[in-house]
Amino acid sequence: MVLTKEELIAALQNEVRILLHLAGKIDRNKLDYRPTPKQRTTLELLQYLVVMGPMLIRAIKAGAFDPPAWQAAVAEANALNFDQVRTAIEKQRSTYAELLGAFSDADFRAEIDLFGGGKSSRGSVIVTMVLEGCSAYRTQLFLYLKSSGRDELNTMNLWAGVDAPMPTA
Repeated sequence: MVLTKEELIAALQNEVRILLHLAGKIDRNKLDYRPTPKQRTTLELLQYLVVMGPMLIRAIKAGAFDPPAWQAAVAEANALNFDQVRTAIEKQRSTYAELLGAFSDADFRAEIDLFGGGKSSRGSVIVTMVLEGCSAYRTQLFLYLKSSGRDELNTMNLWAGVDAPMPTA
């Protein structure tokens, strides 16, 4: 792997940190905001993020996607309110460490075909589906925030997870 196991865990934990930073910027009166009628609401997006990373890592470890387990996890997450969602996302810091800590180097290198798109190493699938997915979905949340009126947010919020003015060149 290009990343060590510890670096991968740290990268996912950083995604959790940034996601929680952005979630802290949500106006509770805008939890039902959705940019277009067919997109998730802000709360639904966060509920999905409770499930996405941990359940995909479990599927990658098992070498197969488990639709009933996924659907049960989604139903559980969909029952959470905003504060419960934030708590569940916070718990992902330790969940990622536990799930990935159980992987051996051989586990990361073993090839799987999770969704019929061809074989890739488990490590590659974790990076492309989970780590990149976390980054993409936090960007979506950032865009929700911006389009619902949080004009003061900038790329420092999105990429560094901090409130800071943009550095001047």
